[in-house]
Amino acid sequence: MRRLILVSSRSNLLPPFQCQTLSTTTVTERPFPTPPPPDEATVRQTLLSFNNDWKQALEFFDWVEESHSHCNFRHSTDTFNLMLDILAKFFEFDLCWHLIRRMHSRPSSPPNHTTFRVIFKRYVSAHLVQDAIDTFHRLQEFNLKDHTSFSHLIDALCEYKHVLEAQDLVFSKDTPIDAIGNTKIHNMVLRGWFKLGWWSKCNEFWEEMDRKGVQKDLHSYSIYMDILCKAGKPWKAVKLFKEVKRKGFQLDVVVYNILIRAIGLSQGVDFSISVFREMKELGINPTIVTYNTLIRLLCDCYRHEEALTLLRTMARDGCHPTAISYHCFFASMEKPKQILAMFDDMIESGVRPSMDTYVMLLNKFGRWGFLRPVFMIWNRMEQLGCSPDAAAYNALIDSLVDKGLIDMARKYDEEMLAKGLSPKPRKELGTKLLGGESVDLLDEYSQSTIQTHNVPLV
Repeated sequence: MRRLILVSSRSNLLPPFQCQTLSTTTVTERPFPTPPPPDEATVRQTLLSFNNDWKQALEFFDWVEESHSHCNFRHSTDTFNLMLDILAKFFEFDLCWHLIRRMHSRPSSPPNHTTFRVIFKRYVSAHLVQDAIDTFHRLQEFNLKDHTSFSHLIDALCEYKHVLEAQDLVFSKDTPIDAIGNTKIHNMVLRGWFKLGWWSKCNEFWEEMDRKGVQKDLHSYSIYMDILCKAGKPWKAVKLFKEVKRKGFQLDVVVYNILIRAIGLSQGVDFSISVFREMKELGINPTIVTYNTLIRLLCDCYRHEEALTLLRTMARDGCHPTAISYHCFFASMEKPKQILAMFDDMIESGVRPSMDTYVMLLNKFGRWGFLRPVFMIWNRMEQLGCSPDAAAYNALIDSLVDKGLIDMARKYDEEMLAKGLSPKPRKELGTKLLGGESVDLLDEYSQSTIQTHNVPLV
């Protein structure tokens, strides 16, 4: 006796239908194994790789849930929040609210304080202050209109240099919290003036805190020490640290990190190393910021070998180098081969370059007129799955324009536009502004309106 069995693939039958003659045996079909649900860490890492391409990020975000519906996979609040951050970065706020409504309809992933902290941050960074304030007033429907959300709103306003609006909210009659004597809120406003770089206002507000009877804590003093350093008065920061010690505060690593920087700027890096040793003897464990501060000070003095020794030994204290650790070297090195070798070492040691890393190196090599290393960095960025942002594209295009490679520059300029990124207006490329106006109209505006990409080093 013989049996005919139709042979088919998982997706469709082979045309024409193929038959195979088999001996009389019992054939047991083995179903394809059900793939496991995706790991949340993998989902996050993939979304981060699309950080500068919101369309691909959203496509992946929706796909991963739909394709794993058989195992009841649902995005968590954390992955929703990450997707919101990517969308809001590109001003896709309507899509953000669509996602928030999706979250609100799911008991497994409701919006939380972090959700709206992301929205506050992105609204304010886009200078849509009223939208951020209106969002706070909408939080009643999510049961999140409380002191925590208000603090997040104030923090976002101060972080992105809207301190005046923050003060109006904090000290108005309708404020939802009692700001009088509230040290945390006053610290936020003080830090806001610091972010704005308005040193006289910082000093004025510091003294106003005393007049109001605000109890300054260690964080207050840390902020003001940092202000003094950035204002070019590191010796005053050292003096203030001595006052902090006299007041009997329990010192922490944050205040020591600022002291190390202040002493390094005012007295030299060798004194900073002495403070570092003193800190460890007191049982205060250094952080990555401590090491990055020392590495920056050593690199500024071109003492790269000593800085490299610190980089290699920081793991003993449980600290591992970050992209910022390597930025200190890149900022002070002056030989392309030396920088490229350090960049390779960075990747081989497992430190993932950030977008700031790529922008810093593209700008540096472009400024020197070296196109080969520019493309080496660009290609490595693509190989590592990092999607370039507007600053990276602009750095590459500037390098090409400077070398007279206009056609190639125009190709990347068009690629930027296709991704929804804003290229710098350039006469050489005949770039059009939004609305179709010619780049020549830029001459009517102040150059201060053109945003530059600042790379933080410490």
